[in-house]
Formats: sequence, C-alpha cells, structure tokens
Amino acid sequence: MNIAELTAELEALAQQAGQDFAQSDRKDDLIQTKNKYLGRKGLVKALGAHVAKVPPQERPLVGREINRVKGIIETAFEARANALERAALDAALAAGRADLTMPSRGATLSAGHPMLQIEDELIRIFRSMGFDVASGPEIETDVHNFESLNFPHDHPARDMQDTFFAEEVAGRDDLVLRTHTSPVQVRTMLKYKPPVRVIAPGVVFRHDDDITHSPVFRQIECLHVDKGITMAHLKGTLMHFVRELFGESTRIRLRPSFFPFTEPSAEVDVTCVFCKGDGCRVCSHTGWLEILGSGMVDPNVYRACGYDPGDVTGYAFGLGVERVTMLKLGISDIRHLYQNDIRFLEQY
Repeated sequence: MNIAELTAELEALAQQAGQDFAQSDRKDDLIQTKNKYLGRKGLVKALGAHVAKVPPQERPLVGREINRVKGIIETAFEARANALERAALDAALAAGRADLTMPSRGATLSAGHPMLQIEDELIRIFRSMGFDVASGPEIETDVHNFESLNFPHDHPARDMQDTFFAEEVAGRDDLVLRTHTSPVQVRTMLKYKPPVRVIAPGVVFRHDDDITHSPVFRQIECLHVDKGITMAHLKGTLMHFVRELFGESTRIRLRPSFFPFTEPSAEVDVTCVFCKGDGCRVCSHTGWLEILGSGMVDPNVYRACGYDPGDVTGYAFGLGVERVTMLKLGISDIRHLYQNDIRFLEQY
C-alpha cells in the first residue's frame, strides 16, 4: 500500500466513523463505536501497521496523517457525546425530573492535595536557594532518558529502572515513558551553556507497584554545573535543604553508592523524623532514613551534552515527592496518596 492509498483509506475511515457516531443513540454504543476505530485493535491502528511498508522518508508524513484522522474522529465523538448529554438533559427537564429550585451544595475550600502541598514547599525551598524550574516531555527518547545519562544500550545499569516502552510511533521505536526527570537536565545542558542551576519537577513512570512504590510518581531532580563545584557544595546544599524541610536539628549522612550518571555517588540519609535519631521501628532502630540519591555529574554526561569535563564540574540529586510526603506527614502506605478518599485528604 502506497502513501496515497493509505491516506485515502484513512479519510474513508474518518467519514464512516462520523456516520456511525451519528447513528449511536446511547453513550455505551457511542463508546463501543469509538473503540471500533481508535481502540488498541481498532481500524485506525490496523491501518497504522502499514507504516512499516512505506519508504522511510515518507513515514513522518503518514504519522502526521494518522494523527490528523485520529483528531477528526475524536472531535466527532465529543460532538456526538455532547449532543446526547444535551438531549438527555432536555428530556429530564421536560419530564420534570430536575428541580432547578433546589439549593446548590456550595463550594468546598481545600488546601490542595497533600502531595502537591509538599511539592510546592520543595520548589519554594529550591527557588529560595537560587534554582530555576525546568520542564520537559513525559514521553522521552532513549537517547535523552538513557544513553546521554551514561546508560549504554544493553548495559546492566538499565535493569535498575523498570521501563514502560512506547509502541512504535510514526516509524520510531526508541520512545519510552521517562523513568526519571534527569532527561530534563540533559535537555537543559544541550540548550544552555554553563553555569546551569535548575530543578526538574515532574511525573515519571516505572513498572513497579507495592505499598512504597507506584508505577506513576513525582520526582524533583536538581542540577548545578559551573567551574569549581565540589562535593562540599553538594553536601552544603543538601544540609540546607533538609533543615529547611524537616527542621534545624536534622542531620544528614552520605553513604557511597552507584548511579550511572554520577561519580562519585552517594545515598543521602536524614535523622529519623519520627524518633529524632534515637531509633524506632520506622528506621529499623538505626536513627536514619534514606531520602534521596546524589553525586557529582559523570564526565560522560558532560561529553554527551557538549560540555568539556575538564572545564566544568557539578552535582546532581533527585528525590521522590511521594517519599518525602510520606516521611513528613507520617503516611505508611503510598497508595493512600492516590485513592482520593476524602476522609484521608481532609486530615491535611
């Protein structure tokens, strides 16, 4: 199938979808019709399989055409869904089942989700220390997410991060749901010359799910690159940060560790926020709790981003917002943060 035939087939699908939507009189039927065209085994997906047979130079054009037709079908679906909702409301009003004189429930004021409250506090602390906030895409390339961060292809270090790989999109098979916000650091260094001083908050994805892990969670990563940056700068930054977050009496300790993108690397512990370092069940009677990973940026990362490792040095560290929220608020199960139980949320 050539590109002209594929485009014609897509146009025909869009027209047929519009006609089928118009004939759907119930919301359930409408959703089934949408899945027929846009579902994982839908007709548009089936046509997309022909992309591999198109010459490489034409694949981006086909990808754009597929996305355009998906947009047309989505728009037609939304229009019909809205029309059905309006018709249902008109019928209810005509039958007298809706009493417009009933008082409203009123608005409920909220301080915001506890996790987002903590994230705002973390960002405020870092901003007060002179860090800018950077952002990047949640669907990343393998190069930005792994290779530029010293995760060579097929290297065992990749096993540390359980990854969701995206299906082939527009002829590309190198896309992943980012496993950390470190790609934002890479994109920042590719765009700007040193000095660089940024934090990268955002959502990340890993194939992991238990009482202390979630497949979707939030991270904040920090990067500072300049001339003459040392491990002492890293430790001083961490000490100021944890004292702002947990109180002036909080202490830290650095334990040697391994991360592909930093060398040397260190796990950072803080004095237990529950027993204040005396030892309790939460900290396994050690008096310490692990909070984040850190280290000096590996020279290979500088080379991948066009920096001269002989000219600049820097540090990086990252922490999970959920982890900090659980420690600061004394929450034992990460899943409480996602269940939207109003009884739980009202406590904060």
